[in-house]
Amino acid sequence: MKTAFLFPGQGSQFEGMGKSLFEESEAAKSLMIQADEILGFALSEIMISGSAEDLKRTDVTQPAMFVHSLATLARDRAHFKPDAVAGHSLGELTALVAAEALTFEDGLRIVLERARAMQAACEVTEGTMCAVLGMEDSDIESIVNGIDEVVVAANYNCPGQLVISGSLAGIEVAQPLLKEAGARRVLPLPVGGAFHSPLMQPAAERLQAAIEAAEFSAPQCPVYQNVDGKAHTDPQEIQDLLIQQLTSPVRWTQTLQNMMAAEIKSFVEVGGNGKTLSGMVRKTDRSAEVASYASLS
Repeated sequence: MKTAFLFPGQGSQFEGMGKSLFEESEAAKSLMIQADEILGFALSEIMISGSAEDLKRTDVTQPAMFVHSLATLARDRAHFKPDAVAGHSLGELTALVAAEALTFEDGLRIVLERARAMQAACEVTEGTMCAVLGMEDSDIESIVNGIDEVVVAANYNCPGQLVISGSLAGIEVAQPLLKEAGARRVLPLPVGGAFHSPLMQPAAERLQAAIEAAEFSAPQCPVYQNVDGKAHTDPQEIQDLLIQQLTSPVRWTQTLQNMMAAEIKSFVEVGGNGKTLSGMVRKTDRSAEVASYASLS
């Protein structure tokens, strides 16, 4: 049976997320210490004993999620025999390192620059995101495309769950329109900006230099990327799509559907709370086999 390994993004962090890894696995501990040295601050201490509030800061959350997934992988490397990998938003960078298309150091440097660039873009123009449940993607797209403010479909998470992103004014206009059109729920998300929208353009321009400075290699297995939801193995294509990612929607629904069409039937979530992406897989295909490294170790 073909297996894909999935790497979560921002939002799957939790208090004490690094404690057992640091204490029980020499491989994970070594990676966390290496991350501290690369970053120039003690991320491991925040991952071990930081508060939920500490972990919400974008410049902490993104490196923490990246390191947590890869430290989990280091602990359980014997289980890592993928036919494909993919990561949700930030998780795409984790997937690229796991598949050896990027080194850990280059990947972490890009993650830190990504977090800082996104935070800076949020300070230029306020924005937010909103989850829309129980509505067809095409109906949501039709509504947001007709709004004369910045608001776009940002995260296609799974059938019946799409996240929109945009300016505060755009989201304010969109919410009642979506409810009137039949959305089961429209939930504001506790995020600091309009991620995966045109408002991230300043961040994308800043991040491009960091991505272009990194060396990309052919991955050990196909990497399904967010921008088009398709499998890629060419280093130049991978790099180009990564540059586009911040201002493009995360096509996670399409990623999962394309994996399933390629006869991938088993999915393993690596890092974070072990639930976020697994739930999306189940909502895409109830017959898929789903696990997390928490259940493998």
